[in-house]
Amino acid sequence: MTLHDRRSVGGLPPLHEAWLPREHALHRPRHGGRQLTALICALVFFTTPAFMWLFGMRPVALENHQVKGFPSILEGWGFLTGMDPWATENLVFRPEAIAAADWVSRTLFGEAAPYDQGNGAPAGPLPGGPPKPETGTTTPDDPSATDQDSAGYRRVIEGSDGWMYLGLDTANKCKPKQPLDKTIKQLDALRDAVEASGRKFMLVAVPDKSTMVPEHLPDSYPGKHCASEVTPGLWRNLATAGAIDMRPSLQATSELLGRPVYFPLDSHWTDEGALTMVRQLADRIEPGVSENWRIERSETHEASADLPPLIGKQGENKAPSFRLLPDGETDRTGTHLKDPRKPIRRSSEPIDGMVDKSTLLLGDSFMLPASAYLSGAFSDITQLYYNTIESDPALVASTMVENDVVVFEIVERNIALGTPEILDGPFIDHVREELQKHPIR
Repeated sequence: MTLHDRRSVGGLPPLHEAWLPREHALHRPRHGGRQLTALICALVFFTTPAFMWLFGMRPVALENHQVKGFPSILEGWGFLTGMDPWATENLVFRPEAIAAADWVSRTLFGEAAPYDQGNGAPAGPLPGGPPKPETGTTTPDDPSATDQDSAGYRRVIEGSDGWMYLGLDTANKCKPKQPLDKTIKQLDALRDAVEASGRKFMLVAVPDKSTMVPEHLPDSYPGKHCASEVTPGLWRNLATAGAIDMRPSLQATSELLGRPVYFPLDSHWTDEGALTMVRQLADRIEPGVSENWRIERSETHEASADLPPLIGKQGENKAPSFRLLPDGETDRTGTHLKDPRKPIRRSSEPIDGMVDKSTLLLGDSFMLPASAYLSGAFSDITQLYYNTIESDPALVASTMVENDVVVFEIVERNIALGTPEILDGPFIDHVREELQKHPIR
């Protein structure tokens, strides 16, 4: 009987199995060399970012959100699941690594690097078109903002003439979180909750760039077939839900300009597209209010495009901004908002051509380029990201109470996915209860 065998009988101290004779059935070597190599690799992996930080090197936020911080041990299992995005986003040389991988893939294999392989959320562009929100902001868009398994779909679909498209335009339609019928019923319930209090409710459906500018899409890409089948039914269902379909007016604006109202390298629309929405809203609340509007071209602005960084590239959006004179003489154009995670209210003395009703716009990143013109079209306008519900549903509900008109703007891909918290049953019930306490008659 060996020492290892006797420990269970005589209560001797445990004997490491590596010390047993080699011929013993329970002998296990220490693998000292391999263990040391693993420890060295782990040490290098965790300390290299720290040393780089000490020497002034900083990780770069490729997507438009704050670089992930080190997960807290108080998060439970979230501590472990948060290690992967922390480690990935805090690599100082990450942009160079992405660019190198893309060069190798294109040079040796003739195709872009498959950045979208694997499970988990695609880190898509979060904010809207120009101007860009400051680093650290998040929005309900694209979200990029989904935890669905998007393996096999492209984060960026590269089209002709240098055009790029957000892969979530396709992935969200092919792998929704819930059936479209359920989402439509939730939209109807939200409308009913608002209108039951005497308030006006407006649903604005913003089309994806892939819907409005399909001519640059490649002949083949993952999800093309299923997305093309879903799109027509989605818009038919939105019509039954009373949504403002922006496609016809955007198409008319595009034909007038002789070019699309979406950026080639960004997932969002230009200021012309945003202005088209502002006019649609104003005229539907007060028919004919925009008849005397004069819109003058202002300076040209530039901002980083949100799609190229997702595939290790860089790109710029360059487009004109405008001045809105609602009465044809007075410039009431404001500044672009950057971070409406809390309600931002703008009010002014109403003049001809302005909607004189307190209006709340709950939206995603597509409302950012519209923000400067909303203050010229509405004498009392409040803007708020609808995903503020995640952190403060009571704030969203109370802001709805304070306004006579509630506008819910949401992009097509997020409708297709079907997960905005604003459509959750408990929140809609809470909104109904709060609005009923302060009805408008």
